[in-house]
Amino acid sequence: MALPKIKFTQLFIDGQFVDAVSGKTFETIDPRNGEVIAKIAEGDKDDIDLAVKAARHAFDNGPWPRFPPSERRRMMLKFADLIDQNMEELAALDSLDAGKLYSLGKLVEIPNAAEKLRYYAGAADKIHGSTLKMSGQLHGYTLREPIGVVGLIIPWNFPSQMFTMKVGPALAAGCTMVVKPAEQTPLSALFLAHLAKLASLPDGVLNVVTGYGHSAGAAVSSHMDIDKVSFTGSTEVGRLVMQAAAATNLKPVTLELGGKSPFIIFDDVDIDKVADLAWRAITYNKANPIPIFGEICVAGTRVFVQEGIYDAFVVKLLEKVESWVVGDPFDPNVHQGPQVDEKQYNKILSYIEIGKKEGATLLTGGKPAANKGYYIEPTIFTDVTDDMTIAKEEIFGPVMSLMKFKSVEEAIKRGNATKYGLAAGVMTNDLNIANTVSRSIRAGIVWINCYFAFSDTLPYGGYKMSGFGRDMGMESLESYLQTKSVAMPIHNSPWL
Repeated sequence: MALPKIKFTQLFIDGQFVDAVSGKTFETIDPRNGEVIAKIAEGDKDDIDLAVKAARHAFDNGPWPRFPPSERRRMMLKFADLIDQNMEELAALDSLDAGKLYSLGKLVEIPNAAEKLRYYAGAADKIHGSTLKMSGQLHGYTLREPIGVVGLIIPWNFPSQMFTMKVGPALAAGCTMVVKPAEQTPLSALFLAHLAKLASLPDGVLNVVTGYGHSAGAAVSSHMDIDKVSFTGSTEVGRLVMQAAAATNLKPVTLELGGKSPFIIFDDVDIDKVADLAWRAITYNKANPIPIFGEICVAGTRVFVQEGIYDAFVVKLLEKVESWVVGDPFDPNVHQGPQVDEKQYNKILSYIEIGKKEGATLLTGGKPAANKGYYIEPTIFTDVTDDMTIAKEEIFGPVMSLMKFKSVEEAIKRGNATKYGLAAGVMTNDLNIANTVSRSIRAGIVWINCYFAFSDTLPYGGYKMSGFGRDMGMESLESYLQTKSVAMPIHNSPWL
């Protein structure tokens, strides 16, 4: 197919595409070959100031928070329709910028991005408070009001979906916003800003500032006129975001951070089916049909297999690897595209070397999969112990750690032996085991006999160092609202 023409490379502030104040640009790189795709405006603190000023004016004086909710819903639905109408171009931009499979983008990710807007558009006119019967001849009620200007910092692994996942509830609530996409994947965010303009969102409601995390992202976190920050990314950066928010105006923060999810397989399952599911649990995001290989926070990278079926499971897993095709994400026959950039590529390879040095057995993979570009072979380690680095740290790439266990109690203990708590998978046909383990694992989402079962209605977020707050579901909408209580005396009340 013909690669998309890059149409938007400037910042989007107050309804217009503009250069960075400094005039600086940075290069966004094609992970298939390491070549430059385009030069993008490099926003920093001065540009964030301008974007926040526009968002603040749009919130304090503009129509968006004051629109009838049905009008917000109408514009959000138009925005979603425009995403559908430009599905192929958006999918191609994410493939070109992030190495994601083009076929997967068209079939799943871009349609899901549009559906997230529709989900929250449907909630825009259903935000309401409560009427309260107070003591002492007083009448009370609550108002649910938008929190204000929000900063949305999104990662590179799901550029379009993460954009609408955060923008959707903020728009429905009546907030205005500044979006800072990952520096690795700015192209689709800028294109989506263009579509928001076509959908008639008022100027200043949605602003997109591209740039680096240490400059533009830090300016969002610490800005006095931003009322809330939602961040998805690493635990290390999440800690910095939280510190910056606390050090300035104590703005609330939603953090969806790293993970090291256990995928626990009991010996009463169908090995063929579960081996396929386990493979998807590590390959989802850059693989076909719906499985950037391991580049998702909830990837089931710690696979615990009950000892009775362990050897047979390994055989089935290797069969999956043998038919796996790594290559150009625009090729429909490819299962796995490249990692997002050179930094991530080198990081993954370094973890593989650490795994070998610490005594894990390299069952398959472990090497670059092409002479150019950021391709890595799918990698499986056996003989992994819980204290090994590859079992403790988030690798964010195609590396699976296989481990044996004996009992339910051992599986729970080892599954929880991590600083993270984002997700978990439990594979069993025993209802008692399923209930026991799902209630005992400390994670924000537990999938039983499935994995990556996402839905716009299902809240998503973590325990422990995987963060707090929730994306998706109505819980996400609530985080962009605040409650105001109003009290008044009833006629002839002694309060008069």
